[in-house]
Amino acid sequence: MKAILLAAGKGSRLGDLGTTVPKPLIEIDGKPLLAHNVELCRKYGVSEVFINTHHLAEKIRLHCGDGTRFGVSITYSYEPELLGTAGALRNFREQLSDQPFFVLYADNYSDYSLDLLIKKYQTTETMGVIGFHYREDIESSGVAEFDQSCRVLKFIEKPKPGETESHWVNAGIYYLSPRIFEFIPSGFSDFGQHIFPKVLAEKIPLYGVCENFEVRAFDTPESYDSAVNA
Repeated sequence: MKAILLAAGKGSRLGDLGTTVPKPLIEIDGKPLLAHNVELCRKYGVSEVFINTHHLAEKIRLHCGDGTRFGVSITYSYEPELLGTAGALRNFREQLSDQPFFVLYADNYSDYSLDLLIKKYQTTETMGVIGFHYREDIESSGVAEFDQSCRVLKFIEKPKPGETESHWVNAGIYYLSPRIFEFIPSGFSDFGQHIFPKVLAEKIPLYGVCENFEVRAFDTPESYDSAVNA
């Protein structure tokens, strides 16, 4: 199996921490986030990992190398200009065109069961499966609403109070058909803002896995301190 780990973000809102260390290399539980994500992929049978880079790219390459010490192979791309969570995939289109693959946001920490996404994909006709986790405070998050089969009905980015009853937040973990490339244009694009809404507009099913796995995401020094001490 294959996975792309999105590791190009600047982490600019992390202040001084983000200027010297790429966000995917900041440590949680004594280990860089990127290492946690590579190991999570390996745990669920991923053998080929693809990593996009931009900010402090060489530090990411030096940390992960060719993947041997993790038991996987790693291939990199460098983005002179950020391409976004979806646009980043186009640099690996040739390698990812033959089978479904995972996408993980490498600056998040989670213990999500990737097997659940595979099982949902195999038992539905879908363009992809998205992992969601429960969060009480959804003000700064992207949430989704579903039907009884967990088919995604719509996405709501940073919902206003009372706008939705859903507390299921996008965990930044996807299992996608290679057909997703039909919807990803050249240049910058984001899954939550551009690609998934476009897929739904075409009446093509997307499904969710809604489980209360731990997912830690942070964009500020305060949220990082909170995540470290969780």
